[in-house]
Order: sequence, then structure tokens, then C-alpha cells
Amino acid sequence: MKKLALAVAGTAAIALFAGACSSGDQPSSSQGAGSASAPAPGGGTLTVFAAASLTESFNVLGKQFEAAHPGVKVTFDYEGSSALVQKLDNGAKADVFASADQKNMDKAVQDGVIDGQPTVFATNKLAIAVAKGNPKGIKTFADLTKPGLNVVVCAQQVPCGAATRKVEQSTGKSLKPVSEETNVKQVLAKVQSGDADAGLVYVTDATSAAGKVDKVDFPESSGAVNQYPIAVVKNAPQAALAKQFNDFILGAEGKAELAKIGFGPGK
Repeated sequence: MKKLALAVAGTAAIALFAGACSSGDQPSSSQGAGSASAPAPGGGTLTVFAAASLTESFNVLGKQFEAAHPGVKVTFDYEGSSALVQKLDNGAKADVFASADQKNMDKAVQDGVIDGQPTVFATNKLAIAVAKGNPKGIKTFADLTKPGLNVVVCAQQVPCGAATRKVEQSTGKSLKPVSEETNVKQVLAKVQSGDADAGLVYVTDATSAAGKVDKVDFPESSGAVNQYPIAVVKNAPQAALAKQFNDFILGAEGKAELAKIGFGPGK
């Protein structure tokens, strides 16, 4: 019996030792796999929903933010602000939302998809984009009502469309556009391609397309200035990074880059 007890004890000890080695090896292996696939500390992908008119400025600022945050990748979804709000309402995942007007940001807040208080970071106003050399001789907003002109505008639910409608009301001049586009870049593209003689876009869009279109400023645009608010999205996958990006846009670097193509200052 004594010999049998000793044999059992020895077997148990060997099993216990083997189990300890096995359990000790396993965490080491899984930690190695995890560190290989996980992003670097502070890294990850930041998703920004931004109005189409912010494309050029935000592309530059995104690169600057990445350079200051090693391991971070910033991706953008540029569309009309109303379309972006609809995406958020439908459950699309994003970290930051930058709207081209207060109305669509207010809707996002009311719909419960925004975290915290939005802040206005820039302003913008309309200009007329025309073909190079302005062959139709368009000089004023009223000129857009002349017969025979193919004029393109944004749809009314889009911020640039709402601003266009506001100018129409203040001037008493009603446009008869050949098409209404879902974002301002589509309007600009139609002028660039020759499908339209003129299009109502933002000053910043016409400036960014210098060399491809000419810009005609008109004083009535000052009565339809759009404010651009930015905010962190509720339940943002990268909430900490989203806050940092939000602050970056509101900071000196953001203001400087936005001013380059004609955005006015925010609050």
C-alpha cells in the first residue's frame, strides 16, 4: 500500500508540473499573437464624416493629424451634410461629424447621435463657378436668370442648396436650374466638364478649383453665410482620438489650413 501511495503521488506531481508548464506557455503565446495584430499604442482608425466642401482642407489636416499620432489612420466620408446625418441615424459607425450648416448638426443632436456640444469651427459663403474665361459673361447673381444659361445648384436639403434658396428669396430672383445635385462637389464637376455654364458653389470650392473654373463673387452671398459645426459622434469607436481630432480642427493648425482656401473663422 505504501509503495502504491508513493507511485500515485509521484504521478500526480508529474501531471501537476506538466500542467503548470502548459498553462505558463499558453498566455505567453497568446500575448505574442495579440501584440502582432493589434495597432501600436495610441493607434487605430479614426472615421470622420465631413461635408463635401471640406474635402481639400480636411485631407491635408488628416495627414497632419496622422503625422502627430503615429499608428493612427484617418479616413473620411465626404458627402452632403444631410446624407451624412441620415447615415448616422441609420447606425453607421463614425467618430467625428463636421457639417456644412447648423441645421443638419442640430438634427443630428436631436436624433441623439452626437456626444457633447458641437462647436462652430469655420464659416463659408457662396460664389458662382463658371467656365475658364467666363465665356457667358456672368457678373452678378441676377445674370444666372438669363435665358439660355445652363445653371446647376445644390438640392435644397443640402446646405449649399439652402443657402442658394436664401439668396433667391432675398434678391427676388428665382433660378431655373437644369439640375440639383446632392453635394457641392457635383455642382463644381458639372461646370468643370462643360455640362453647365455656371454653378452655385462655396467660395472655397471655386478657390480650390482655380485653373479649372473661374470664380464670380456676388455681394448677396453675405446674407447667406453658412456656419460649420463639428462634434464627436455618440458611441464613437475611437472616442479619445475623436476628441483629439475635434480639438485639432478647432486649434491653430486647423484654422490656418481652412483659411488658405477662404473659409472664414468660427466662433
